[in-house]
Amino acid sequence: MLAGALLAAGQGAVSAQATDNLEKLSNFQSTGTAMDIPTVPQDGPRVAAFNKTLAGIKLPDGFKIKLYAIVPDAREMAVGPTTGVVFVGTRKSKMWAVTDRDKDRVADEVKPFAPSIPMKLPHGVCFSKDGFLFVAEQNRVLLFPAAEFFYEGPDVAAFQVVKQGELIPKEEESYNHTARVCRVGPDDKLYITLGQPFNVFAPEKYDLYKKVGIGGIVQMDRDGKNRNVYAWGIRNSVGMDFNPKDKTLWFTDNQVDGMGDDIPPGELNRAEKAGQTFGFPYFGGGSVRTVEYKDKEPPADSVKPQVEMVAHAADLGMSFYTGNQFPEKYRGGIFSVQHGSWNRTVPVGARVMFTEVKEDGTAGKSEPFAEGWLTPNGEYLGRPASVAQLNDGSLLVSDDTSGAIYRISYGE
Repeated sequence: MLAGALLAAGQGAVSAQATDNLEKLSNFQSTGTAMDIPTVPQDGPRVAAFNKTLAGIKLPDGFKIKLYAIVPDAREMAVGPTTGVVFVGTRKSKMWAVTDRDKDRVADEVKPFAPSIPMKLPHGVCFSKDGFLFVAEQNRVLLFPAAEFFYEGPDVAAFQVVKQGELIPKEEESYNHTARVCRVGPDDKLYITLGQPFNVFAPEKYDLYKKVGIGGIVQMDRDGKNRNVYAWGIRNSVGMDFNPKDKTLWFTDNQVDGMGDDIPPGELNRAEKAGQTFGFPYFGGGSVRTVEYKDKEPPADSVKPQVEMVAHAADLGMSFYTGNQFPEKYRGGIFSVQHGSWNRTVPVGARVMFTEVKEDGTAGKSEPFAEGWLTPNGEYLGRPASVAQLNDGSLLVSDDTSGAIYRISYGE
């Protein structure tokens, strides 16, 4: 009992300090955090090991891939619109700021971002067009104005958009499916994915989850007000982006485990408007019904996926390509990643996919773009987690298993 009491007291002290520091930062006051921020070494034998792996990655003709930075646990990425500093989310307790100071398209420095603020699963990172950085944690949303210019020191101007414990009900917090993704939409509103924590949730959770938006995507003003459920019927989306041409919201979805090697398919979805539902929990993926809800009638207006991906490949981060560096074929299309399967006798995934978008705004052909992290004997040499576009039009790929970010370029 004494040990438990001491642990609780310690956690309480950390929580109080975190709240105090955030309050100070929101008032532009110093927290007293040490000015010296340790950096992640970007040299040594690990570089040679990464280069060996990257030499085996298959890409279309004219493309090449190189190590951009060593970044522990790298997941979602947000590229600063003016400086090109890459802010990297993780499923742990740190965020990273990755800087290429000499603009040779290889990072020079990787260090923790906002180290005076304790974080919990700061996975979702996204910029507004006017340079505000949003961070979606497990159960809180933070805002960092001018993050590109404050990040050098430990104290960063910071504000709460959604207070701790108010993104989802505290009693629904879980270790599972809590990697949030955020985007600021063309309507200047904030969108956040809220994965539901189960393989398939029980019927008694249905009404609460639908009301709150767990198992969906929520929309809110940039200050956290006027929240609503934009899309629902989603098992666990860990990747979304807006098509800049028609403003529709696209997202990946991880589908139900334990149904067999080849079912159900992963999904790439398109939300044309607010209020649409996408089939879960009635469907485990595509048109495959779940065992738990097989006797219940699914909504007649359930939206089918634009693309059915290979089963259990774990489709995660995605981004529309808006640059000019890549050939015409890729402009306006979607790059997405398949993290790699765990629930399959023969592993699949660990690759970057490309999906064409047709003139009518629907999906065309989807095909592998970069692959080779999965060996023929089923060993993962890395597991791509997300993609982001650098300001020069090249593509960044994060790898949380190896702890790195790679850069794919064309014609250099």
